[in-house]
Amino acid sequence: MKTMNAKKGIQGFRIIEDECIWMKAGIVALHTCNRTYDCFDCKFDKAMTKAMGEKAALAGSNWSAYFKKHYDGASRPCRHVLTGRISRPKICTHNYECATCAFDQMLDDIEISQAQALPEYVNVSGFDLAQDYYYHDGHTWVRIEHGGMARIGFDAFVMKLFGKAEFLPEAMDIGKHMEKGEPGWAIAQDNHRAHVLSPISGTVLSVNQRARGNPDLMHEDPYQEGWLFIVEPEAPLKDLRKLKFGDAGIRWMEKEHAKLMKLMGPEYAGLAATGGEPVHDFYGLNPEIGWDTLVHTFLKS
Repeated sequence: MKTMNAKKGIQGFRIIEDECIWMKAGIVALHTCNRTYDCFDCKFDKAMTKAMGEKAALAGSNWSAYFKKHYDGASRPCRHVLTGRISRPKICTHNYECATCAFDQMLDDIEISQAQALPEYVNVSGFDLAQDYYYHDGHTWVRIEHGGMARIGFDAFVMKLFGKAEFLPEAMDIGKHMEKGEPGWAIAQDNHRAHVLSPISGTVLSVNQRARGNPDLMHEDPYQEGWLFIVEPEAPLKDLRKLKFGDAGIRWMEKEHAKLMKLMGPEYAGLAATGGEPVHDFYGLNPEIGWDTLVHTFLKS
């Protein structure tokens, strides 16, 4: 069986980083996990369980049955040791019935708490950029959270660009499909309206009604309280690879700021690298540049 990133784990157990639990059990040849082993909220796990059928499960052809068969007594390792989710030795005392295991639930609770922690920021040319977020060319961000769900919002740059814009989510109600790179929702300011491109593909699970009714949230706290949607991603690894992250996000933001200075004229282009405090409603103060020009240049729509 093909493996990736093999290493010796606790008590000699072999840990293969990122391998799906079904792959570890030898049932599928190759499938990687992108949900931090949250199997009980995983479409692939549910589909595999359904596909195997009740008879196959009884015959020991699912991952839980496999581990019950191959590990017993004092040598039975917790599945989170096998997957590398925890680094200290732990024996499974719950017969691999993870859905009712208090320890398994505790790990989930810890991860939920960590996901709700405030992000760290880096200031790029006067604009805050939240670290560990993924950024789309149209100035939206994606943050992957517990269970593999994706939270989506606007970055600080575009919120200062359109400082009085309102959030119009009508086309993206709960249950609607979001297609990466396609118009998903809109913003409006004065008598102008602009489409916003979806940063990933997936199904909308939640819409931030507070931001809908109070647009100041988007502008004052775009990375936290001003989020827009929670989405169940369709192909997260594929979509995220094409977004900006880390140093790539910083370099991209510097270029976006340089574009903005160039639009203001030659006398401002040389100021691109100096940063400074950006205005809170660039379009409102510089309407001569044109709504359509700003939308096309920065929202890409």
